[in-house]
Amino acid sequence: MIKEGDALKLLKELDDSSTNCVYFDPPFNTGRVFRLASNSEIGFNDVWETDNDYVNLIEPVLVELKRVMKKDASLFFHISAAEMFIPEMLCRKHFKNVQPIFWKKSRSKNNIKKKLGATIDVVFWCCDNNNRKFNMVYQPLDAYYAENSYKNEDERGFYALGHLVNDRTRKTTNLKRLYSYTKDDRTWQPENGWRLSEEDLLSLIEDNRVHFPKSKGNLYRKIYKHESKGKPATDLWDDIHSIAQGGDSRVYPTQKPLGLLERIVEMTTDEGDLVLDPMAGAGTTGLAAKNLNRQYILFDNNPDAIAIMKKRLEQT
Repeated sequence: MIKEGDALKLLKELDDSSTNCVYFDPPFNTGRVFRLASNSEIGFNDVWETDNDYVNLIEPVLVELKRVMKKDASLFFHISAAEMFIPEMLCRKHFKNVQPIFWKKSRSKNNIKKKLGATIDVVFWCCDNNNRKFNMVYQPLDAYYAENSYKNEDERGFYALGHLVNDRTRKTTNLKRLYSYTKDDRTWQPENGWRLSEEDLLSLIEDNRVHFPKSKGNLYRKIYKHESKGKPATDLWDDIHSIAQGGDSRVYPTQKPLGLLERIVEMTTDEGDLVLDPMAGAGTTGLAAKNLNRQYILFDNNPDAIAIMKKRLEQT
């Protein structure tokens, strides 16, 4: 669904606890006027007389966004690193769990001479529930990670070690994860439990996918380099480049790359879930949702933006 109008008014039409993921990419409070090109009318003004004016725009929308989120939903608040402090304050005021994700959007700023080049945006990942929906996503293996992680080798090839045992911060309450395994007079019975069922552990052992220490130590899962999806994503996303340095065509001044939105949607939703973007701009959130078989709701008060996102989504 795509609707033109004021985000706050349109959000009030949505039911409580109705969305699975929210991407919130409001104006950044930069004091600038954004245009697609110097002679273009497509764009918007990001100029505010005071910080309070900016807060008065953002906070009521944030409150409504929280209302429409399901208990296991996530909200992603996108902002530039230079303007992150007010958004972070608002996120921490309204959500129990806030984790910053640092997106390195560009490789360098060689044309900057009198200050440091701005290459980082911050995306605050917000939720109220420790059991928020989460699907592991991966980033490409870098040379350092590959060299230092895949040090072990067997007949299948080089492999890294993945945890099978919970540490002290992840003690299980599932009685089915509190079991022992014995081999050659050695017994493993982790105090805080296993990360998988006994049946799954035995299946991995039978397939020679468990690393046994030569002396003392825990059992580990073998993660083979040739089977790897990449390294588990961290809070530094440096593998997705901005529109200017990536492969996407720019159709809106503050457009974000499709890869960024696809990672967010894939990480925190399942097929059929509903993704909401209340200030959708070029509609990239909807495009990501459509590509991943999710539903979407897109709002924007700019008729040019509405026309652009409708055209993009009709073409896919």
